[in-house]
Amino acid sequence: MAGMSVPTSLKSLLDAVGPSGQERAVAAAFAGIAKEYTDQVEVDVAGSVHARVAGTADGPRIAIVGHIDEIGLIISHIDDKGFLWFGPVGGWDPVILVGQRVAIQTKNGPVVGVVGKKAIHLMEADERGKGTKLNQLHIDIGAADGDEAKKTVRVGDVAVIDGSAVELLGERVASRAMDNRLGAYVAVEAARRIAAAGGAASEVVAVGATQEEITFGGSTTSAYSVKPKIAIVIDVTHATDSPGIEEKELGSHPLGSGPVIERGANLHPAISDLLIETAEAEGIEYTIAVATRGSGTDADAVHLSRGGVATGLVSIPLRYMHSPVETIDLRDVEAVVALVTAFALKVPADFDVRRSIG
Repeated sequence: MAGMSVPTSLKSLLDAVGPSGQERAVAAAFAGIAKEYTDQVEVDVAGSVHARVAGTADGPRIAIVGHIDEIGLIISHIDDKGFLWFGPVGGWDPVILVGQRVAIQTKNGPVVGVVGKKAIHLMEADERGKGTKLNQLHIDIGAADGDEAKKTVRVGDVAVIDGSAVELLGERVASRAMDNRLGAYVAVEAARRIAAAGGAASEVVAVGATQEEITFGGSTTSAYSVKPKIAIVIDVTHATDSPGIEEKELGSHPLGSGPVIERGANLHPAISDLLIETAEAEGIEYTIAVATRGSGTDADAVHLSRGGVATGLVSIPLRYMHSPVETIDLRDVEAVVALVTAFALKVPADFDVRRSIG
C-alpha cells in the first residue's frame, strides 16, 4: 500500500551523482531548488552552496547545514585485460559492493560497470569463510582489453552505485545517498518555508556542504565564510529498530519516531534546549541521542569556526547506512523540516549565544 510520495525536490537530490570532491551535479540541484525562493545563491571554491533568506530584524545569523556528498569509488588502475581497480571515497563495507552495478563518471558521460569477484566455485575452502577485501574487487565495463578500457575511463574517474530510489510499503523509501541528501533537502526546504513565512528575525542561510564523508571540508570553509552565530547541522543516524542493534548503546530511534535531537559536549546546550522546546511547542515527536565526544558529522567542524558557532544537531533515523539501500521513513524527514523551520522562526532577535558564567 503506497504512502507518502518522495518530494520532487528530494528526488532531484537523490538522483544526482556526487561523491566527495565531485558534487557539482548535486550542487546544481540544490541551487535550482533554492533559486525558486531566493536570488541570493552562491557556490564557493569548495563547491558548497549557500542560499540566503533575509531576516526581518538583526537577529543572529542561522546556518542550516546538510552535506551534499556521498560515498563512492575512484578508479586507481586499469589493467591490460581491461579490468578497473579502485579505491574508496568514504567508508565502505566491501561485502556490500560485490555484484553491484556502478555508474562511472567519465569525461564523455556515465559508463555502467559491474563489480566482480572470484566466483565461490573457484575459491579454496579456506577462502570462502574470509571477509571480502576491497582490493579483491574489480569493475568490469565489458572492455575487450586495456586499450579499449583506457579510451573510455581514466584513472581518477569516480563511480557510485547505479540505482534510483525505491518506494517501499507505507512511508518507507530506500536509496543510495540518503546520507546525506536528506540533510541537504531539509536545509533547502526549511529555508523555502521560512521565506514563505516572510522570513525569520535572523538571516537564514541554507548550506549544501561538500566533502563531509572525507574531511568535513565544505562545512569548515562554509562556516568560516558565512559567519553564522547559530548553526543547525542536519544528518542521519542509525535507526535502532534493525536486527542486531543495541538500544542501550545508541538509544531508541526507530523509523517513524521523528527527529533525533542530539546533546553532547561539542553541541551548544542552549541550542539543543531550544530545539527540544520547539518540538514540544509544535507537537513534534522526537527522541534524544548523545554525542559522548564528537558526533561524526559536520557539527564537529562547524562549532569550531572563528570564535565558535552555537551548534545544534538534528538527525534522521536511517537503516543500512553506507549501502545502496539506505532506508528511511518520509514522515521523519517532514518532521525534521517542520522542526528546523519552527526553530528558526522562534529564535528572537536578541538571542544571546554566549555561555554565561554569572
